[in-house]
Amino acid sequence: MRTTRPWHERYFHFILLLPALIILLFLTVYPLANVFRLSFYEYNYLRGAPRFVGLANYGRLFSDRFFVDGIRNTFVFSISATALEVLLGLGLAVLFNRQFRGRKLLLPLVIFPMMLSTMVVCAIWRSMYHYDYGIINHFLSNFTPIVNWFRGVFGLAPVAGIKVRWLFDPDLALWSVVLVDLWQYTPMAFLILLAGLQSIPKDLYEAARVDGAGGVSLFRYVTLPLLRKHLFLALLLRSIDTFKIFDKVYALTGGGPGSATETISFYIYREGFKYFNMGRASAAAVVMFLAVAVVTVFYIRQVLRGENA
Repeated sequence: MRTTRPWHERYFHFILLLPALIILLFLTVYPLANVFRLSFYEYNYLRGAPRFVGLANYGRLFSDRFFVDGIRNTFVFSISATALEVLLGLGLAVLFNRQFRGRKLLLPLVIFPMMLSTMVVCAIWRSMYHYDYGIINHFLSNFTPIVNWFRGVFGLAPVAGIKVRWLFDPDLALWSVVLVDLWQYTPMAFLILLAGLQSIPKDLYEAARVDGAGGVSLFRYVTLPLLRKHLFLALLLRSIDTFKIFDKVYALTGGGPGSATETISFYIYREGFKYFNMGRASAAAVVMFLAVAVVTVFYIRQVLRGENA
């Protein structure tokens, strides 16, 4: 005779997941839904109740020069920082995948920047970027005699000293922030790719060498195909993280000079928490969420395509 188990036994595994599900709904789903709702309202919580305006906030966004500059700067920062970090991380992973003298000493030093707080990193680099007292400009000034010698060869007047306005030149400020992110988070891509390299069976390399494959052929036809998932994982994680860049911009440049380092995250912060335009800030957050979702879906499809190939 078949007996029916009590309901608490049949659904015990769902009951165990219920607290996590409630927390997920409260901390993730509800805030996202509320931000989406607020994007259709003109709402300043210092002035009173929200007023429904439909898609007006989205229309104002794309006529706002600061938001348009923020989109451009965010994409430039995300693409350049992600690509450079993954490329440098891959180079370091290939290097550290081999045994060499001093490897155990150098490995913690390579990872060390990632362990520091972002605000500490920004404070260090801000002092290094200082126009008058920064170590970078001090180092460059040591090359002044060499530069003046070349300028003399071409009949140009000598310069008193080489100094660069790293954080105050509109053409350099964003790339200065990219350099800081590159220094801090290349170790993350490096660790992911090093783990991928160490998971590749050594027998495959030995078989390829028997068939006459050289170093370049081994890397192209053995290493890269087997490292595909790890490469896409590193690209995905760094793309998402760099796309929502805020802390470095806030600590180093404050979005300036002008709008040279304005990003979507910084625009959302300023509109929502300095000017209290919660409706426009929510609309910008929705645009940012959709952009990140598109990038995420693209990377996931690439990974799944590779697994099904």
